[in-house]
Amino acid sequence: LSQRGPPLTVSRVLIANRGEIAVRIIRACQGLGIETVLAASEADRDSLPARIAGRTVCIGAASTTESYLNIKAIVAAALGTGSDAVHPGYGFLAESPELAEACAAQGITFVGPRPEQIREMGNKLKARALARQYGLPILPGSEKVHSYAEAAKVAERIGLPVMMKAAAGGGGRGMKIVTDYKDMQQMFGSASAEARAAFGDDTLYLERYIPNARHIEVQVLGDRFGNVIHLGERDCSLQRRHQKLVEESPAPAITEALREQIRQ
Repeated sequence: LSQRGPPLTVSRVLIANRGEIAVRIIRACQGLGIETVLAASEADRDSLPARIAGRTVCIGAASTTESYLNIKAIVAAALGTGSDAVHPGYGFLAESPELAEACAAQGITFVGPRPEQIREMGNKLKARALARQYGLPILPGSEKVHSYAEAAKVAERIGLPVMMKAAAGGGGRGMKIVTDYKDMQQMFGSASAEARAAFGDDTLYLERYIPNARHIEVQVLGDRFGNVIHLGERDCSLQRRHQKLVEESPAPAITEALREQIRQ
C-alpha cells in the first residue's frame, strides 16, 4: 500500500478496471471480507465484474479516456461511495503517479507503489540511473540521444547490435534493433515517432542488444512495513515484436543453483 503511517483498515475498495482483471480483484477482496465497488464505463455496466461486485458505479462513457483513464471521475467515485482504497488493477492508470497522488490528496489508499516509485521505475533512463546508484549490473548503454548522429556515436562506443528504446515506453513500443550503421537514421526516426504516438514522449536511448538471450524475471512485492517477498522467477523469452506472449514459471532450462541466485 502506498501510504505510510499507522496501520490502515481497508473495508471498501473501488476497482478502477474491467474484465478478468476486475474479476480477480473482486474475488480476492471477497475472500478477505472487503466490500467491493466497481468503477465501470457505460459499456461495462452489465459485465461479469458488474454482476459480482458489491456495487457498481458508472464513471463515464465507453471511451477509456472518458472512464478508466479519467482520474477525476475515479477519485470522485471513490469519495462518493465511501471507499477506503482504489485498486487500479494493471494497465490503464496502474502506473500513473498522478492517480496515486490524487488518491493521497483525498486520504484514499492507492493499492500500488508510491508516486515517486512509479516515476522512478516508469522511465527507463531513471530506472537505469537508480540501478547504477545501488550497484546493480546494467547493459552498456547511453543517456538520452538527441539525434541519429549522436546515436551512431554511442553505437560505435558500445558496439553493434544496439537497441533504440523509448525511455517512457513499454509493451514493445518505440523499440528498434540496429545491426548496421546505415540504418541508424531510419530507425531513429521510426522509433521516436512511435514513442511520441504511444507515450507522448519521444525520448530515446541506446542499449547493447543481446541476441538469443533468455528473458528471465522475478516479481517482487513490498509493503509499507518493510516486508518484501518475491513471487518466483518466470521465463518470458517467447515474444513477438518485443512483447511477451507466454510467461512460464518456474523457468525451464536453468539450473537450480542459478534459479536460487536469480531469486536472491
